Amino acid sequence: MGEKWAGLAERREAAADVLLAVAVLAFGLPPVLFGHSFPDLPFLAVPWWAQVAAVCAAALSMLVRRSVAWPMIGATVACALLAGETIPLMLAAYSMTAQNTVRRWPWVAAALAGVYMLADWASPYTDRLPVALAVRAITLIFLPALVGTWVWRYRTMIRELRAGVRAREERAAAQERRRIAGELHDTVTHAVTVMVLNAGLIQDTDELEEIRKLARNIEDKGVRALTELRELLTALRRRDLPPSAESVEGIPRLVEESRATGLRVALHYDVPEETLSRQAGHACYRVVQEGLNNVRKHAPGADVQVVCEAHGDVLNVSVVNSGKGRAVPVRVPADAGGGYGLPGLRERVAQLGGRLTYGPTREGGFALTATIPLYPPDPCEV
Repeated sequence: MGEKWAGLAERREAAADVLLAVAVLAFGLPPVLFGHSFPDLPFLAVPWWAQVAAVCAAALSMLVRRSVAWPMIGATVACALLAGETIPLMLAAYSMTAQNTVRRWPWVAAALAGVYMLADWASPYTDRLPVALAVRAITLIFLPALVGTWVWRYRTMIRELRAGVRAREERAAAQERRRIAGELHDTVTHAVTVMVLNAGLIQDTDELEEIRKLARNIEDKGVRALTELRELLTALRRRDLPPSAESVEGIPRLVEESRATGLRVALHYDVPEETLSRQAGHACYRVVQEGLNNVRKHAPGADVQVVCEAHGDVLNVSVVNSGKGRAVPVRVPADAGGGYGLPGLRERVAQLGGRLTYGPTREGGFALTATIPLYPPDPCEV
């Protein structure tokens, strides 16, 4: 679409230049051909063919006025001095500033005004009052030049605004892609990780009832993941959370699922669920989910402490593992999350006005902590 509009703009500009050239011919040739122009300057005899050539050169110079100014300036000066036609001078004064093809345009405009005064003085159809000549020259040369400067500044402003809009659109598209990637990561990784762990536990047990329980867990997580994906794809069109998006009330269930897969997890939960915004609650859920997934992958035998509590107007969430503990016979690929979880989670929390930090602890474990406002700011105000 952008290339189409650019092509239309170029054709429109070319058509305007052709029309200007035709206008110069229409205004300049009839007086020369029918003897109404002044054929001779007081100091120079000008044959008619030279006048016709000067008018044609001025007309042709209109076709290149957007790229270079000096052929147009020279041709219009010759047209004014040889044929007495001053309209091309006004077009040249406007074009050189509207296209910004002359650096020190006031000096060039002053020279064009001098040529205009000379041509006006030599014309037998106008008075030769010096003041009137100067007023006409300044008005008809400097005024088009000033209008041209305004046009150039306006076009520059429009280009800058369009460039800014494109840059904002690209940033918004990149942010949306990151948001979608984060949602897909958070939705899929947790479910797949739990399914892999349960599948590993099935291989290590011979009890039929335990196998059935683990198989049901795998089925439940798979069905839930599919449901969340369908709702996510629908909700992403509206930038809303899907109906199945978990909030803080899902954190105890996350802890129970982790305990069922062999993790030793302690939970401290003190959150006013009824006053918590849906976005903040969902972000809190994702923090705990990501923290427990990372413990499963990197420290499956460690003791884990999950804290989710409100202090004032903020919600403090943390998942801390000791880095020590018994080994467990379950294996999860280290690259199962693709390395996108924590950076995407940090961006999610930052969009709500919160802060996410993570890193090793002095005891050799790992801590994931977040501070999230209970009432995130409106995205339109950020």
